[in-house]
Amino acid sequence: MPHDHVHLTLPAWIADEIGTETVYPDDLSKMALAVRLSSRNVRETSGGPFGAALFTDTGRLLGVGVNRVVSQNCSLAHAEMLAFATAQQAMNRFRLNQNGERIVLATSSQPCAMCYGASFWAGIDAVLIGARADDVQSLAGFDEGPLPADWIGEWQKRGINVRRDILREDACAVLKAYGESGLVY
Repeated sequence: MPHDHVHLTLPAWIADEIGTETVYPDDLSKMALAVRLSSRNVRETSGGPFGAALFTDTGRLLGVGVNRVVSQNCSLAHAEMLAFATAQQAMNRFRLNQNGERIVLATSSQPCAMCYGASFWAGIDAVLIGARADDVQSLAGFDEGPLPADWIGEWQKRGINVRRDILREDACAVLKAYGESGLVY
C-alpha cells in the first residue's frame, strides 16, 4: 500500500548554523550562509554538497535547505526544494512573493532542472548562484539535467534576476571535497 504522507527532515545541526534574528543584508552574506550549509552537510555526512537559503530583500531569513536525497530516500530532497518547503510552511503559502515582498534564493550551486522549474512556482524574484553546473559535474560528478539554452533569459522573462559566481571558489571547494571523499550521500 502506498504511503499517505511525506515526511522530510533537515539535519539537527541546522539550528546551529542559522540565527533566528540574524539579518543577511547583502548578496555575499546570503551566499555565505548557503555555502556554509553545503560545507557542513558534507562535513557531517548528512547529505550532498548543496545548500540553499531564502530571504526577503531586506535580508530576513525565511527558510533553508541542504541536500538530503540519499538519507531521506527522496529524489525531491534537494537543497532548494527543502528551502522552498521550509519557507512555504513557515509562511503558510506556496507562492512566497504573493504579498508583494521580493524573495531571494541563495544557492551554493546552479540549480538543477527540477529546482530551476520549481523556482517559478515558489515565487522567487532573484537567484544568487555560487558554483556553476560545469563545476558541479567536474568536481562532484553530478549531472544536473537539461536546462533551456538561455536559462538565465527564461528566468529574466519571468522577472527573476540572476547573479552568478558569488563565492564561486568557496562553493567549488565544497564540491571538490565531496568529489574527492569518494562518499555518496
